[in-house]
Amino acid sequence: MAGGYGTGMTTPSAPSYAGYRFPAEVISYAVYLYFRFPLSLRMVEEMLAVRGIAVSHETVRK
Repeated sequence: MAGGYGTGMTTPSAPSYAGYRFPAEVISYAVYLYFRFPLSLRMVEEMLAVRGIAVSHETVRK
């Protein structure tokens, strides 16, 4: 069929974090915590620190 109708859904590609200091899993987890729960950037920083990830709240903001 022309036009793409009926061809099915495409899977989204994974975001590229090339050039960032932290692995994609850490970045994704920080974003998840910040947007899923009503947490401040400093609280996200503390939660990551408990898991052994040293990151500042400014890095989480960026």
